[in-house]
Amino acid sequence: MTPEQIKLLQKQQYEVIGEHSAVKICTWTKKSIRDEGVCYKQQFYGINSHRCCQMTPNMQCSNRCIYCWRDMDFNLGTGMNDKDDPDEIINRAILAQRKLISGFGGYKMTNMKKWKEAQDPIHFAISLSGEPTGYKRLPELIKKLHKRNFSSFVVTNGEYPEQLEKVTPTQLYLSVDSPTKEDFMSIDRPLFKDGWKRFLESCDVMKHKRKKTRTALRLTLVKGINMANPEGYAELIRRAKPLFLELKAYMYVGSSRSRLDIGNMPLHSDVAEFSQKIADAAGYKIIDEKKESRVTLLMEDDFEGRIMKF
Repeated sequence: MTPEQIKLLQKQQYEVIGEHSAVKICTWTKKSIRDEGVCYKQQFYGINSHRCCQMTPNMQCSNRCIYCWRDMDFNLGTGMNDKDDPDEIINRAILAQRKLISGFGGYKMTNMKKWKEAQDPIHFAISLSGEPTGYKRLPELIKKLHKRNFSSFVVTNGEYPEQLEKVTPTQLYLSVDSPTKEDFMSIDRPLFKDGWKRFLESCDVMKHKRKKTRTALRLTLVKGINMANPEGYAELIRRAKPLFLELKAYMYVGSSRSRLDIGNMPLHSDVAEFSQKIADAAGYKIIDEKKESRVTLLMEDDFEGRIMKF
């Protein structure tokens, strides 16, 4: 990243921790420290919001999704990055987390117990910006996180299936925003000419990854754009066979406002209605929801186990 890019990221409250890695405090981490609510991941999976580090080992992304809230002007690319050392990423991420939440120590509404615990994050959400599987040493990074007894959540757009084969995080998310190739090319807008083929290969990887880790497909729903064709989504779901489905509303924030309008942001009732259509088409059942985040959680209808908490 150039000095100009770093300056822009810092203005947006990112803490750059290497050549291509960064940390940013999640809104829900801030809210949790102030006892103003928690992320849906805490409700769904038991992740403590105040001890979660939102970070990325690779700011570069190979997709230009129309709903993305991030600034795409400088972070597009298909190459693999490997300059930042995994141990250094972890160490510097923790220091960055402490720096970014330091101001809460003097705020009267701060839950001081949570604030002190937040100095040492134990959950790493590798989903901040860019595409984490574009970091060549991601498998090593995840192993080192687990060696320290940290959990890891990786969110991928599925454009690096060969890299996906090599990673086994605590929970693996694959973003599914389009039920067909035509929709994929217009909504996700991949830089790879064979982007749809790569995505389908990642669905296949997800199917056998479920034997080693928890898997989830995340559908970001954009009203008037991709909230149709539940059977098309069901076909992809059957191909990937994830344990969980997360259906979440697109939020009208950031740079996405230059590509979409507020009418594209579904209400929670819209999300819930479409979730039921997906559940019926794919053989899943709705097991939880968080209205504030406009998100639902679905699980395989024949899954007999219980949700594993952290």
